[in-house]
Amino acid sequence: MLNFPRSPRSLQRMISVSGIFSNTDGDGSNDRDSDAPSAVCHKKKIIVANFLPLHAQKDLKSSKWSFSFDEDSLWFQMKDGFSINTEVVYVGSLKVDVDASEQEEVSQKLLEEFNCVPTFLPPELYKKFYHGFCKHHLWPLFHYMLPMCPDHGIRFDKMLWQAYVSANKIFADKVMEVINPEEDYVWVHDYHLMVLPTFLRKHYYKVKLGFFLHGPFPSSEIYRTLPVRDEILKALLNADLIGFQTFDYARHFLSCCSRMLGLDYESKRGHIGLEYFGRIVYIKILPVGIHKGKLESALDHPSSSIKVKEIQKQFEGKKIIVGVDDMDIFKGISLKLLAMEQLLQQNPEFGGKVVMVQILNPARSSGKDVQEVKKETYLITKRINSIFGFPGYEPVVLIDRYVPFYEKTAYYSLAECCIVNAVRDGMNLIPYDYIVCRQGTHKMDEALGVDSQSPHASTIVISEFIGCSPSLSGAIRVNPCDVEAVADALNLALTMPDLEKQLRHEKHYRYISSHDVAYWSRSFVQDLERACKDHYNKSCRGIGFGLNFRILSLQPSFRKLSNEHIISAYKRTYRRVIFLDYDGTVVPQTSIVKTPSPEVVSVLNNLCNDPKNTVFIVSGRGKDSLSDWFAQCENLGIAAEHGYFMRWSRMSNWETSSFVADFDWKKIAEPVVKSYAEATDGSYIETKESALVWHHQYADPFFGSCQAKELLDHLENVLANEPVVAKRGQHIVEVKPQGVTKGLVAEKVLSAMISRGKSPDFVMCIGDDRSDEDMFESISRTASSLSFRSAPEMFACTVGQKPSKARYYLDDIDDVLALLQGLAIASSLKSRGSAEVQVSFK
Repeated sequence: MLNFPRSPRSLQRMISVSGIFSNTDGDGSNDRDSDAPSAVCHKKKIIVANFLPLHAQKDLKSSKWSFSFDEDSLWFQMKDGFSINTEVVYVGSLKVDVDASEQEEVSQKLLEEFNCVPTFLPPELYKKFYHGFCKHHLWPLFHYMLPMCPDHGIRFDKMLWQAYVSANKIFADKVMEVINPEEDYVWVHDYHLMVLPTFLRKHYYKVKLGFFLHGPFPSSEIYRTLPVRDEILKALLNADLIGFQTFDYARHFLSCCSRMLGLDYESKRGHIGLEYFGRIVYIKILPVGIHKGKLESALDHPSSSIKVKEIQKQFEGKKIIVGVDDMDIFKGISLKLLAMEQLLQQNPEFGGKVVMVQILNPARSSGKDVQEVKKETYLITKRINSIFGFPGYEPVVLIDRYVPFYEKTAYYSLAECCIVNAVRDGMNLIPYDYIVCRQGTHKMDEALGVDSQSPHASTIVISEFIGCSPSLSGAIRVNPCDVEAVADALNLALTMPDLEKQLRHEKHYRYISSHDVAYWSRSFVQDLERACKDHYNKSCRGIGFGLNFRILSLQPSFRKLSNEHIISAYKRTYRRVIFLDYDGTVVPQTSIVKTPSPEVVSVLNNLCNDPKNTVFIVSGRGKDSLSDWFAQCENLGIAAEHGYFMRWSRMSNWETSSFVADFDWKKIAEPVVKSYAEATDGSYIETKESALVWHHQYADPFFGSCQAKELLDHLENVLANEPVVAKRGQHIVEVKPQGVTKGLVAEKVLSAMISRGKSPDFVMCIGDDRSDEDMFESISRTASSLSFRSAPEMFACTVGQKPSKARYYLDDIDDVLALLQGLAIASSLKSRGSAEVQVSFK
């Protein structure tokens, strides 16, 4: 019946950049750092979903299993979007139970004949995973239902969560059995498998991995109630590309990442990306399409023609409103029936002329709520039919049984209007099916007795809360909870002029024809290829344990600074310069106590007392605070307010930057910054002698970020003719004089030493934030531009493993202090050794 053709449409394929592969570990299981190109060039697409696109049946006599592809399955149809030479492998569960003794034989058969890899979950695990965590926790929550009481969902159960994680691990293990990580692309589908990306990424650092969520993603206020919210977000971020049906769902996900993980996104050239530990995780918004060929094949089947004539005769002289819904609490079936009741009350002339045919698909889960919905549906139907019906006429016809696809196409073809009234849903492709069936085929037109050349028409009443609503701009959108508005929409659909119906239908049909399932899968894979093209140009390191595991993606030359290496260079040099940031480098960024510890003061004094060393603290803090805190460090140089103020030692005078003549710009900037501080709860202003800083780390993350963008834009406009620069930092917006940077401090110190004939042979710079990147860049630039006697030993080091212009990193402040203590000890030992030599000469 459904031997339909492949989609003929094509979309220009993107060119993949070939990568540089690295040496795998001894067991060959991890591709984290290879350099040699792979000899295997055959690329597969591995589709991972809860269920395989298969029908399975066991012959009771022979006890043999027979399998066939389920051509209605989206996973089967999506392969039309791949090139004809692409090998597609499916990983998922069967919809039937297979005895443990038969599983190996069945697995072999499915792999050889269908390219399918079954995941045989133990029955108890599957029950907890699918019917437990998926259907009783994730499904209601993602559809905006909170477990406020036992009657509406169940309380969080850690055992069900563990079953969910275990099931995802089994799926990941099956993927690992068939994957070539250097070549293959893995595409994971839907909310059942949201933590699977972590298991794959942990085993293959550079796996090409996409994820698509087919249902809604809730707002952050709903999602944040999930006890395992961070684990799921972090797992999804181990994918390279994450797809959503609508911008609303993507926006909710991005909001969750911002509020719970502190991640901001950027949109560049139409692509939305989240920077996550050096990787860019791309976000794609692309609604799923349908397979037109499948529908047209079903319309041309003799069974459809026979059924359409039966229905035509049954409802002769009546206009049909069709609805097709799963039996669950989110489909709004009872609201739809109430709207039908309201329609008949307000428009008595429709009595005997309008029929609503409601097809009830079997429920996908069981429970008290499903039974309540079913009971309510039957009660409302009975009431409507008893009040408005009469012999030979029932206003509402419920079809509560399995309905073959050809029968649904017959109802679609005859229906004057289709209504989808869900209160919350994913994509819901029923309207797409309806539009294609209303367009019809030559054979269906013959069965209906209409001219194939005559214009076709359709009308759709659609809930604004389902995924396909934004795509169908010609539909009548409704709030399903407003029964009167839905009734009015039905009235409008039934009484709309024929020409308007035709124009709306043509608009929808053009969109559905060009955005079919092949377009969807092809577009997603092309974006996945683009997202993964730089995988092998970077060095990857795994950090974190369990579901907190993530990949740190860095330049290949970036490595941890070895104490032995730098101390060795330190000992053989004689004119050393050391630049140290303050907050986040020698003092914890999050510490309430901002004064330096006795250990920090002591180690800085030891370094400063070595005559071969020039040591500077380079900070954004004010000069008064830094002077007080380091009063005991006589020989310590300090650069305050990013270098606007600078002194070489405690006894020297403060020098100010020559770039700034006056601060009249503050009179313009202060009122602007003050207005934003007053309008943003939790924000505050820090006033420095040379700068103004607006802090928003304690404000609402989303609102604070929005206000920061607005403030930056506002300041750039009002200060366009002033000699200052406005910049965004981590939870700050700062206005400061042009040319005042930490990088300038480094240039000034190095230039001064060279001009005195003391060209440095050792330069070390350590910092942790964006402003320190200027220093890293500056010392590298200065080393190549100034006249050093010989190339100095250069050590630019960032604190924390993150993308940086520095060549080295240290993990945290403890590592920084340990390094400084090592250098101080080296200085004291050398000084002691020199003193002993002098004594022996005497």
